[in-house]
Amino acid sequence: MNSLTVERKVQLQDVNSYILMLIAFSIPLSVAIPNLLAAIVLVIWIIIGNFKSDWNKLKSNKVILSVLVFFTLHIIGLLWTNSLEFGFLALKKDLKLLLIPLFMLFTKKEHIQYYIYAFLLAISLAELSSYAVYFEIIAPFMHATLELPTPFLGHIIYNPLLAIAVYILLLYLLLSKNILTKQKILYSIFLFTMSVNMFITGGKAGQVLYFAIILIVLFQYFNTQKLKAFILSTIIIPTIFTLAYFNSSIFHERFNDLYKTIIAMESTNESSSTSQRLNYLLNSIVIVERNPIIGVGTGGFRLAYDKINKEKSPNFMTTINPHNMYIFELAELGILGFISLLSIFYNQIVIALKIEDKTFRLLAITFPILFLIIMFTERYLLISNTAYLFALFSAFLYKDYPIAEE
Repeated sequence: MNSLTVERKVQLQDVNSYILMLIAFSIPLSVAIPNLLAAIVLVIWIIIGNFKSDWNKLKSNKVILSVLVFFTLHIIGLLWTNSLEFGFLALKKDLKLLLIPLFMLFTKKEHIQYYIYAFLLAISLAELSSYAVYFEIIAPFMHATLELPTPFLGHIIYNPLLAIAVYILLLYLLLSKNILTKQKILYSIFLFTMSVNMFITGGKAGQVLYFAIILIVLFQYFNTQKLKAFILSTIIIPTIFTLAYFNSSIFHERFNDLYKTIIAMESTNESSSTSQRLNYLLNSIVIVERNPIIGVGTGGFRLAYDKINKEKSPNFMTTINPHNMYIFELAELGILGFISLLSIFYNQIVIALKIEDKTFRLLAITFPILFLIIMFTERYLLISNTAYLFALFSAFLYKDYPIAEE
């Protein structure tokens, strides 16, 4: 029997909300720290021990239910996997989705701005460190090189986080009414520096997301003037692209590599990362075509891909990752897994549409859309830091807050 007093339980719940702020701050800066902090949240939840009450709070939330169904499908998928060893490893990655209900128990409406500010502060520090390496003020450290100056996280993870920060700043600048002049100036400065940083750090997924964000924000800002939004998008996006192309050597090089690979797709060899990724995608589609309904099972992708690769493209390297979340789910769990995955995002948007506050509503609508975009390029729900961001933002954006917290 739990001997904690009601007052002590409330105090521990507050502690966990503050730990969530620390998790938000640690996401752009560390892989290990969010794991440690999440473990502390879990331990405190167990100590509080309000399990039945907690389930009653969550069971009517459709985002939570869709997450639980998605995770359960991955457990069931162990029944027909070609490797239980890889299946349990895959299930371990999926566990991060269960952080959504855990975190949701402790998010507080009055703390939402602090979760967001903690994330923005950390991404600003990461960006400043990136510039310090880029301009050789400090030597490259951790993940950073002079060509890819992203010290704390690799560019594949850093750039999407940076792009999401750009969206939040644009949302506050253009659509939030409760913003001071000093804040506008500060946000504008960081918006500019983050935009430049986006194209010197090399993450293609983040760069694609950045252009999508410009388009989204224009249509959100000119909500009743779609033609104006369209015209401005045809001016602003090509302008930014041209500036980046002629002023960022890494953006220039990677775009050229992508272009040449697509043009010479039939004859291309294992000569570039882009051609490798295209081959991964094509072979993975073959797996889907041969196993359309229930896939090859949880963790079954690796061995299934090895077989297809030897058959279709023996000159190419094998992979454990098609760099596409949708194709990966289709390959492992078929159309059932794919529909279950999309149901999470569908329910997020349904809940978001009912939010009264305009800025909060737009963030809640756009957040899943941003993930839906970047998941075309990587399994971002399974990568540690982006998975933590998805879990934390989902926890406070789609919670049904009690009236007392409003």
